[in-house]
Amino acid sequence: MKDYLQRMGRSLQLPVAVLPAAALLQGIGHMLPQNWAFSIYLQNGGTAILGSLAILFAVGLSFGMSEDQNGAAALAGLVAYLVPTKVLAPTAIAGLWGIKETSVNPAFGAIDGNVLIGIVAGLIAAAMYNKFHKTKLPMALSFFSGKRSVPIITAVVMLVFSGLMMLIWPPVYDALVVFGKSIVGLGAIGAGIYGFFNRLLIPTGLHQALNSVFWFDVAGINDIAKFWSGHGVKGVTGMFQAGFFPVMMFGLPAGAFVIYKNARPEKKKEVASLMMAAGFASFFTGVTEPLEFSFMFVAWPLYVLHALFTGLSLAFAAFMHWTAGFSFSAGLVDYILSFNLPLANKPYMLIIQGLVMAVIYYFGFNFAIKKFNLMTPGREETSEGDQEVTVDTDSSDDKYTAQAKKIYAAIGGYDNIDIVDNCTTRLRLTMKDTDKINEPAIKSSGAAGVSKISKTNLQIIIGTEVEFVADALKKLFKEKAPISSVATNVKNDAPAEEKTVNPHSGQTDEFYTVADGKLVDIESVNDATFSQKMLGDGYAVIPTNGKIVAPVDGEVVTVFPTKHAVGFKTENGLEVLLHMGIDTVELNGEPFDIAVEAGQKVKHGDVVANVDLDKIKKAKKDTAMMVIVTNMSEVSYMKFSATDTDAKLGTLAVKATIK
Repeated sequence: MKDYLQRMGRSLQLPVAVLPAAALLQGIGHMLPQNWAFSIYLQNGGTAILGSLAILFAVGLSFGMSEDQNGAAALAGLVAYLVPTKVLAPTAIAGLWGIKETSVNPAFGAIDGNVLIGIVAGLIAAAMYNKFHKTKLPMALSFFSGKRSVPIITAVVMLVFSGLMMLIWPPVYDALVVFGKSIVGLGAIGAGIYGFFNRLLIPTGLHQALNSVFWFDVAGINDIAKFWSGHGVKGVTGMFQAGFFPVMMFGLPAGAFVIYKNARPEKKKEVASLMMAAGFASFFTGVTEPLEFSFMFVAWPLYVLHALFTGLSLAFAAFMHWTAGFSFSAGLVDYILSFNLPLANKPYMLIIQGLVMAVIYYFGFNFAIKKFNLMTPGREETSEGDQEVTVDTDSSDDKYTAQAKKIYAAIGGYDNIDIVDNCTTRLRLTMKDTDKINEPAIKSSGAAGVSKISKTNLQIIIGTEVEFVADALKKLFKEKAPISSVATNVKNDAPAEEKTVNPHSGQTDEFYTVADGKLVDIESVNDATFSQKMLGDGYAVIPTNGKIVAPVDGEVVTVFPTKHAVGFKTENGLEVLLHMGIDTVELNGEPFDIAVEAGQKVKHGDVVANVDLDKIKKAKKDTAMMVIVTNMSEVSYMKFSATDTDAKLGTLAVKATIK
């Protein structure tokens, strides 16, 4: 359920991202003289968006929650919203029951435009898409197969849903109204409670569910839309938004300065870079997660203090009836746009409150960090085990691709990833096992924080540029890129050895097939150690007989005691491993009759071993014969012949050029 709600919160970001457009239109419209036709024109444009939030939520959720985020799911979301809003409209209910429209329960008048209905419609449509988008119908109905069937099925399901809503919606709506009125009735205290839990739920990603109750038309509060449209009560509407401005524009940046101030001298430069960027993002745009996640887990008591301060700020602003509003978040941009709106009440006083909050955050954070020795960024001991990923980049890689490569390697690559997604500031990853990640390496990529939500869910806080990193990461995942092709796993702090010029630089070694059979790419063999090229790059042959020959001209340097592997070295210095079968070390040499010994000079095609393939298969082992260059650092370029082809023993497979 928690994973589902987190995906729901992520998907809600898509329709919410439309709100800044409404804010821009409304803000500029109210800044201009109100008797100008153009001013009214802009305001009407903003109202068009604010009045369609329920539809936006239905479409955005159905799209975001679908398996492959397909447009057919979004269309189904629109259908899912239209059916109940038309079937349960007061006019339709009056005709159905044979009563006057004035006698219809007011609850039915609150269905069209209700964000809760939009959310439910989007979730149902996404569920229908995920279940039926691959459905195959008989030939006569094949036109409606697959994705085309989803809107049709969704319409039928929503008719059933509408029938149930006819009975349960009135009491549900009444309960929501009572809840909304009770919260609003608490006044400043209610705003403070909301502000506290808004911050406290951010680590789980479930704060969006709480926000929808206060910011949108779920329980009748609808704070954002009423504030920006001017249809609320001056000094009251906006009470669930205003108190965030002093925190995000002043309080958190002051906290960032305290974290920098308390960093170790040798880490101040690094921390200054992080805190300056995160503090500016909080002040200017209201994006706080890069800053919050930097201390959320490593110094959780400080985060609880931050949640208390946020609750205090919302409560005080509501008590004083100082209001301003935001469409995206409580940063400088939204503050300026909302300043002249009709329902803005003494918004300039929020600047005064912000300066006070900056003092509170400064002394509160400074006391807590020193008193309880909290390990905020820059105060932690340097661990000898800290690792940094070194990325193999090319000229086409931008900074986002480089960062994605580091993260890809640090989280275990393709084999440890199920889904790559993102919200406004975080990568949201579904993993095979989050215990297999390398947190120090992830942070070395420039990530502001790492949050293990569960055994299979991981969040990496990047910042507002997360979408570009996510796109690059998705590309690596889609390509099933082996880790060794994007990065070297670990970079130690030891000084680099002086590099000498290789006398064989520019020379080329040729590699040949070691058996009759099928030549395949090393990435396709059934063992992660080889397929991910952890030992090096190469190729494999699926043999049709047991005659195995040398892949290169060179010297036999090693014959393993268990006879399942032989090591070679070419005249140009490449170290080559012939590994016969997968997990065959467990067979103690029984299937292998080795024909060479260490120190022996060989030519490609010379018999190395005769292998009993039937014994390997009987032991339920794989017979793939793998050839791997184990010192790939000496290779500047490898050219492979076509794989997945039948090849005779001694066929040229690879050319490798020495650095």
